[in-house]
Amino acid sequence: MDTATTRLARVLIVLAAAALAPGVSAADPAPATRPAAFGLRVVDAATGRGVPLVELKTTSSLRLYTDSAGYVAVDDPALLGRRVFFFVASHGYQFPADGFGIRGRAVDLTPGGSAEWKIERQNVAERLYRITGEGIYAESVKLGLKPPIDQPLLNAQVTGQDSTQAVVYKGKAYWFWGDTNRQSYALGHFGMSCATSDLTESGGLEPGVGINLRYFAGPDGFARGAFEKEGNTLFWMDGPFVVTDAKGGEHMLATVSLMKSLSECVGRRLVEWDDAAGRFKTLREFPADARARPHGRVMRVQVKGRPFIYFGDPQPDVRVQATYEAATELANYQAYTCALPADGGPPRIDRDADGKARYEWRRDADRFGRDEFDELAKRGIAKPDDLLLRPVDVETKKEIRLHAGSVRWNEHRKRYVMIANQFGGKASFLGEVYYLESDAPEGPWAKAVKVVTHDRYSFYNPVHHAFLDRDGERTIHFEGTYAATFSRQGDETPRYDYNQVMYKLDLDDPRLTAAR
Repeated sequence: MDTATTRLARVLIVLAAAALAPGVSAADPAPATRPAAFGLRVVDAATGRGVPLVELKTTSSLRLYTDSAGYVAVDDPALLGRRVFFFVASHGYQFPADGFGIRGRAVDLTPGGSAEWKIERQNVAERLYRITGEGIYAESVKLGLKPPIDQPLLNAQVTGQDSTQAVVYKGKAYWFWGDTNRQSYALGHFGMSCATSDLTESGGLEPGVGINLRYFAGPDGFARGAFEKEGNTLFWMDGPFVVTDAKGGEHMLATVSLMKSLSECVGRRLVEWDDAAGRFKTLREFPADARARPHGRVMRVQVKGRPFIYFGDPQPDVRVQATYEAATELANYQAYTCALPADGGPPRIDRDADGKARYEWRRDADRFGRDEFDELAKRGIAKPDDLLLRPVDVETKKEIRLHAGSVRWNEHRKRYVMIANQFGGKASFLGEVYYLESDAPEGPWAKAVKVVTHDRYSFYNPVHHAFLDRDGERTIHFEGTYAATFSRQGDETPRYDYNQVMYKLDLDDPRLTAAR
């Protein structure tokens, strides 16, 4: 029979075994404090600034990406305290190769240590930072560094946003984005997110440093839409612009397309920002097939002493007088076109005596962009020379097709400048960004200089924010949507994908001279 002492001994043995399970031996040490991360920074060899979006890949295919300050915080216990080799790669940048042609370097990852590596920039434009999404400065925060923006980790629960529109209204910058992803669920919303930021002269950050976004958020803290929800309708807004009324009051207007699906538009509206509600309200219903309507990117142009608002994406092809009274009536919009009203018959192109397409600003006329040209070319109505926007890449000497972008007057160059991305590029389908110049907003836009490239990754709908120009407009800033869509699906860059990335371009760079 068991004695009391024997039973007690057995109980102690069982308890000891349970405490060690599973897979723990009595010889294992107690858990230790996690060692400090190793800080590895990648900087632009020309400027010394940290480079965002640099991939550091180990020989085991573990991938790390630099944040907006150029840092990665290596805290993996399988790497710390060891000598580790990293392959180094980044869109438009190149790390020096060793004797075997391998672009990378080994480093001793001492806990709490640091290193700085230089990378050569091939892009004419310099990548500055990511504007939207999760973990913009996550690596810097891990290393105990202070980021320059107020929300370096997560702002209004936003993890991804599509295509930026921005305008200065009543002393602040207003930012609008398309479809928006959230952290807490696989679906976000499709009602155009919005935020404001302070201009530099009003206490905001310098554009080379960053942008402090203040989102319009819902009760749950997630960035809400700029439009009231209407069933399953998708809202795609473009062309926000500001005009004044007869009394000098400012009004922010825009056009919104109501989408039943990604390809089916069921209506269009002219809308106005309601300051009290923090949303857009409907002013006018537009026909879905309206010939001349506000769209794309916007700029202000003086025409014979009168201010006009020009719209285009990228080439300006619609305009209206820059007054509230004129802009709120669709009949006042003009299209820059060679297409004549069909009047019930087949479309016609206005030609001069030599057969050349004659472009003029016309009311009640159809726009004549690339899509319209392609349709008429299929029907034998249009000829290649009828299309105005047919630039040539100055390096390859080949004609390129531009997809989207913006045009701005630049006081430093004394010309209009265009930033636009290429459709069907060789390195990436929608990721090649070009710089062009012209004496007139309508063009011609003949010579294109590539300023940003991507390796099988999209960077679409780029836009130059003129209110961020610096140094007498010698330095300009533009951003675009970095997304695997159309180019590299299934291999998305963590946190960067489907977000906005800012670039800086020095217009005195000698490589841009070829655009003249």
